Parts: sequence; structure tokens; C-alpha cells
Amino acid sequence: MRVYLDNNATTKVDEQVKVVMDPFFCEKYGNPNSLHDYARETHPALKTALEQLYLGLNVDKQDSIVITSCATESNNWILKSVYFQDIMSGRKDHIIVSEVEHPSIIATAKFLESLGIKVSYIPINSEGMIEASTVADYITPKTALVSIMWVNNETGAIFPVEEIAQICLEKGVPFHTDAVQAIGKVKIDLKNNPGIKYLTFSGHKFHAPKGVGGLYVRKGYELTPLFHGGSQMGGYRSGTLNVPGIVGMGKAMELAIDTMDFELGDIKELRDYLEDELLKIEDTFVVTPREKRVPTTILISFRGVEGEAMLWDLNQAGIGASTGSACASEDLESNPVMEAIGAEADLAHTAIRFSLSRFTTKEEIDYTIEVVKKAVKRLRGISSSYAYMPEGEK
Repeated sequence: MRVYLDNNATTKVDEQVKVVMDPFFCEKYGNPNSLHDYARETHPALKTALEQLYLGLNVDKQDSIVITSCATESNNWILKSVYFQDIMSGRKDHIIVSEVEHPSIIATAKFLESLGIKVSYIPINSEGMIEASTVADYITPKTALVSIMWVNNETGAIFPVEEIAQICLEKGVPFHTDAVQAIGKVKIDLKNNPGIKYLTFSGHKFHAPKGVGGLYVRKGYELTPLFHGGSQMGGYRSGTLNVPGIVGMGKAMELAIDTMDFELGDIKELRDYLEDELLKIEDTFVVTPREKRVPTTILISFRGVEGEAMLWDLNQAGIGASTGSACASEDLESNPVMEAIGAEADLAHTAIRFSLSRFTTKEEIDYTIEVVKKAVKRLRGISSSYAYMPEGEK
């Protein structure tokens, strides 16, 4: 059996999404910016896709959704635009991010630090959560931007974004949220959350194709383009539009919203079942209480079991899982969330992330439970660190 439980890294394209994309590869392939009929044939589908995105996020028509290649591009764009607009002028000199943001935020923040920008990294608590009051404490009159992810990609923790956005609104500081892991799992209502000025998302996280994403910009808030040389997307972003990708992402957004109740119900039950069974294994624990997480994600540690060794056993059994962010997985470093909550060194390397989707089945979860239990027994049996632990710590 093959089981895919790495949906926080990427998702399969929904068959319904593939169907609506197909005509725009070989039949309706005109450049939307051209003036002939080949171009005009793409316009109705693009209009529908944008309407689906606006509806999915409940965005005011006066606001903008700019199509990008992915959330990594969008996240870079937000932070670097703030640098060009507000920091180079000398009006501001400070941004705030959390210490567990996606690498596309953290690496960009580090780059800006090298240019002399002050960056505050908000800590998480022992449950892997951001506290809104902590963010408030870090804001100063020189803060140009606060950027906090909506859902953590490692633990599935749902951060108090709406509360943080309201704090930023009251203090007059623009707020951005990376909502990559939130689409289809958390209700997003941008009309009724005026503190959120920018929001980013990536299609391949909710069953759209790779290579297409989006950036929400509230009316009255500008961006300095990363790319120059064209008038696409209202002048925000140059480059010929990825018509099949946009059409697919629009349909995927519609499906994500339509199936949210299923995610919150049936898939949550599967996730909880997997979690309950794995927690029966001795010396095992999960980061972040399940009521504070999206319904699809578990970050779990097995004391005495190296994460990479567990992945090897899982992969040999046909199961795809992760030790952390796919964008950094080749580094084989300890899990950043485990480090941030202050986990012991031997535990920081043991975290495994299982992330489900609406396509995950009970049969697949039963098989995964069986494989994990066998793997833990085997790996602990050859672990020198676990073998010599005092009985009271095992």
C-alpha cells in the first residue's frame, strides 16, 4: 500500500481541478494580454477564477488579489516592498515576525537584517502557540510591518491572527499573514477583518497545481513590484499570466471552501484516531493541543527515534511523511518548532509530521499505525541513547 501523509508539503491536484485546466494547455492557449480572439477565449475562465478566489477569502471587490508563482514569492514581495517603501525613506526601521514562520519569511527577514533593519522574532509558548499580547509588546512607533502566519506548517497550530490584526489596526501598523496552511481549514473573512492588510497563499497546498499562488492587498495599501516590464495584474506583477494555473487555483479554492465541513468533521476524526493510537506508544508526545490545531496535522515525537530513521522505515513501507518544512528538508536539521518550544536536544530530532487531506482513508490510517508501531520498536531496539535511559525517563 502507498499512503501519502505529507499534505502540508504539497497536495495532489483534485481531478475536478485538472478537468477545468485541460482546455488551456492546447486549445485555448492565447496570451490574455493580446488583442485577438485566441486571447479573448481565456478571459471568461480567468474572470471566473478570480471570482472564486474573491469569494473564498470574502474579499471586497475594491481590494486586490494579485496572482504570483507561489507564497514564497508573495512573502518575499511583502517584506522587500516594505523595505523599499517605508524603511529606505527613514520613516520606519523595524519589522516583526514570529520565530516559527516559513523559511520564505525568516530568510527574507535575515536578509533585511543584513541591510541594517531591526527584526523582532516573536517566541512561541510551550504549546507551540503565539500569544497576541506578546506581539503587542513588541510593536513600536518605528514598526513598518507585522507578519504572523495563520496556521503553523509544522504543528498545525492556529495562531490568533484576527486578534493580532486588530491590535495592529489600533496601533496603525500594517499586518500581513501567510495563510498557506489555512485555506480550506480555517474560515477566512477579509471583509470583516480590516486589520489584515496583506495575505498570501499557494495553490498547491489546497489541491491546485504547483507554480501558482496569490497575494491579497487591501485597498489603500501599495506594493513596490519585484518584477518590472509589463502591465499585468494592474501593474503589480509583470509576466504572462499562468492561465491553466489560475483557472485551476480558482476551482481548487471553491472546492476547498465547499469541503471545509468534511475536513473539520470526517478528516479530523481520522487525524484524532491516528493521534490516539500513536500516543499509546510509550514515550511519545504531540506538540500543540488538538483543539488549537487545524484538523489535518500532527507533529509527534518518539523518544529515542531519529526523525530521518523513522522516515526511512516509513518510506520503505510506502508511506510519505515529513520531519518538517519541505522547503528545508534537505538540511536534516532539528525541527525548528521543537527547538522554539525548548524541547530537549534528543527530542528536537525526533519529530515526525503527518498531514492528512480530504482524500485520506481509514484503511490508509490503519496501515500507517501498524507500520509506525513496528518502526518505533525496531528503531528503539537499535538506539544506544534510548537503551541507556533511566527507567523513569523511558
